[in-house]
Amino acid sequence: MIEQINIPRILISGTGSGTGKTTFTIALTKALQARGLKVSVFKCGPDYLDPGYHSFVTGKTCQNLDGWLMGRESVISSFISASEGSDISIIEGVMGLFDGHSPNSESGSTAEISKWLQVPTIILIDASGMAATFSAIASGIKNYDPEVPIQGFVANFIGSKSHLSIIETASIPLQILGAFPKSYEHSFPERHLGLHSAGPDILTEEKLSFWKNLAEEWLDINKIMEIANSAPPLFTERSKEVQTKTKACKVGVAYDEAFHFYYEENFKKLREEGAELVLFSPLKDTKLPEVDGLYFGGGYPELFANTLSHNKNLIEDIRSFANSERPIYAECGGLMYLSSEIQNIEGQSFTMVDIIPGKTIMSPKLKSLGYVEVHTEKRTILGEAGIRFRGHQFRYSDLVLENEDESLFSYHIRKRKSEQTTREGYTVSNVLASYVHAHWASNPEIPKNFLASCRRFKV
Repeated sequence: MIEQINIPRILISGTGSGTGKTTFTIALTKALQARGLKVSVFKCGPDYLDPGYHSFVTGKTCQNLDGWLMGRESVISSFISASEGSDISIIEGVMGLFDGHSPNSESGSTAEISKWLQVPTIILIDASGMAATFSAIASGIKNYDPEVPIQGFVANFIGSKSHLSIIETASIPLQILGAFPKSYEHSFPERHLGLHSAGPDILTEEKLSFWKNLAEEWLDINKIMEIANSAPPLFTERSKEVQTKTKACKVGVAYDEAFHFYYEENFKKLREEGAELVLFSPLKDTKLPEVDGLYFGGGYPELFANTLSHNKNLIEDIRSFANSERPIYAECGGLMYLSSEIQNIEGQSFTMVDIIPGKTIMSPKLKSLGYVEVHTEKRTILGEAGIRFRGHQFRYSDLVLENEDESLFSYHIRKRKSEQTTREGYTVSNVLASYVHAHWASNPEIPKNFLASCRRFKV
């Protein structure tokens, strides 16, 4: 049955990274909330940090929308589902409007999401030091792909109200929806993966109030709302409501300041397959909860290495869990935690869980960035050999193995820019750890298989 769904929505994109999309989205969200509106926010691309900011501001989980990782149907269904109960949905783009998986296609780009969801799109342009050139850039973006529903522009990092007036005059007939001056004092701090993780120490009431007030002063919010309300209806084939299966097993999820990079879609699929997710903190808890499997996501274990290392009771509990052959799945920061030790960029080493026989060495330089495709070469807790899925890497560390034992490797990984594959996916008994952040929408069999492994070895 085809169902028509009306969702007021807007997409915020830009000419590239660093154009202020996250700050603008937060400011607009706060301004709309001040009007009594319930706002859902989404993030294009594989990023974990920006969604944390939006989740903090809205009090509602920010979903990732990534065309290359998820595919069209999953993007649309996730958007519709997570928009329920909201008055307006805002999507923050990734990089520049047309940047994505490949320079020769729109796959994985914000433009792809804009067209799939028919979202009226607003473009942020860094207007510092320009006037008529703003119009040239805006015209080029608007005409590059006429199918992208661009509805207006915002002059970011503006010098003054008179500067905005000059840009507006030069940009006729383009629709300028306002501007934002730069404020170093109220900007959000960054670290090597982008912004710092969201929290009340970063997203202070003072800063949030400042950006809300700035949005109310500098943006034509009534016009932006009018544009959002003009979004055409979405049509979706609504099958029967997904029946969450009877709780068959419990999965312990490491979740605290050190481990919090997860795709919400992965959690959703686990729950739909009958998992009860039990959160625990490797930083604070001294014993594991009573669970049948463990899931360690990414994060910043290197920043909390000393605390993690000194939580000996939990480390012993995790080792015992692994020795009982119950499944443990770990990604990126989780892999680092399960390694023998973490060496920070100052050269200090901290003992970790020591299940994966290798040492994690942090670097000041980026070690890997980008989309990857994974092909399993042997049976793992995620299923039989031959399983394929997609994911993303973004790391500043390497794992130096104690030896290159063939039995350790279970993945062949291919980066998008290369036909060559590398071996990864470290397995020890029923432990599987990797630097890849997997998005399970790319292969819905994975959560089913993982839970089957949990049930098979249930104590």
